[in-house]
Amino acid sequence: MNNRLALQQFNKAYENDALEVAVYGASPVGLIVLLYEGAIKSLVQAKVFISQNRFQEKAAMISRAQDILEGLRVSLDHSKGKDISVNLEDLYEYSKYRLGVANLNNDVQIIDEISSLLGILLPAWQELDRRPQGAGSADSQSGKARV
Repeated sequence: MNNRLALQQFNKAYENDALEVAVYGASPVGLIVLLYEGAIKSLVQAKVFISQNRFQEKAAMISRAQDILEGLRVSLDHSKGKDISVNLEDLYEYSKYRLGVANLNNDVQIIDEISSLLGILLPAWQELDRRPQGAGSADSQSGKARV
């Protein structure tokens, strides 16, 4: 194994360990923040792969973002914040559909559109995560964000 490959594998293992620590220490809203960041990162990587004509890797990154969006969708608690949760569900469904189109057509503009939408919402989730527990940011009994 050459040094470059060994370094890449070390960095990947380190990133996985760091992510695992972040996930275990995160609040329910903090997990949503991590998921948004993961989706955005996957979409950025998908654009890089399109520019490099690496379409299999691009498809994997878009699929990862779609999976994250589906996870966010199914975690919504419609019994709390019904209007917001319905709007978020519609946004997640729309985003997944648009990413499917982007995947088929290697459309960077659609990827930018969805990245932008997620990037607009991310600071709101980050702000909720900074609030003290019990300040309405998360339902500690159900483990679901109050949206």
